[in-house]
Amino acid sequence: MQRSTYISTAAAVVLMVGGPVAAAAAATSDAARTPSAATAAARADVDATGAAEAAVKHYPGTVESLDEDGAVWHVDVIGKNGKHAELTVDTRSGKVSTEHADEDDGGDNAKENKQLIAAKVSAQKAIKAALAAHPGQVRSVSWDDDDNGGARSWEVEIRPKGGGDTKNVHVDATTGKVTVSSSDSDNDENDENDD
Repeated sequence: MQRSTYISTAAAVVLMVGGPVAAAAAATSDAARTPSAATAAARADVDATGAAEAAVKHYPGTVESLDEDGAVWHVDVIGKNGKHAELTVDTRSGKVSTEHADEDDGGDNAKENKQLIAAKVSAQKAIKAALAAHPGQVRSVSWDDDDNGGARSWEVEIRPKGGGDTKNVHVDATTGKVTVSSSDSDNDENDENDD
């Protein structure tokens, strides 16, 4: 009987001491597995440049266009072999998925694809130049092959910092010169005339 009392007392002591320690250890391990608010806040969405870099790492080539659509970037890449691929890049994780990849060598678009690949200014450089001229967040980038023999350029859509109307800018594919599209220039002129 006395032996049972000793065992019961020892078990009670272990539970009293071990219970809070075990609870604290469990709480600590849960905190280690769950990112803190500061960690979650520090994790930023994948921007246009990050999406372009992730896409060409996954499918080596040249970015033809990219467009943010909710939680993904849609990125079109012309491979080094001239083939076209449509990729998606998750805006949070940066994970790349191939939606479609052409089996042929570009067919009717082969000439345009060669011009894109030969351009001195890539999509990534166009993004950098556009943001230097108009700070904000890039929403889309696309290759503009002017069929009338004009200069080839990149169209970059930027949401300005602090809000306001979206800017559509062109970046010359040879010189990197940034100009605001005519539709935005007309709006800017109207705004100046209203002052």
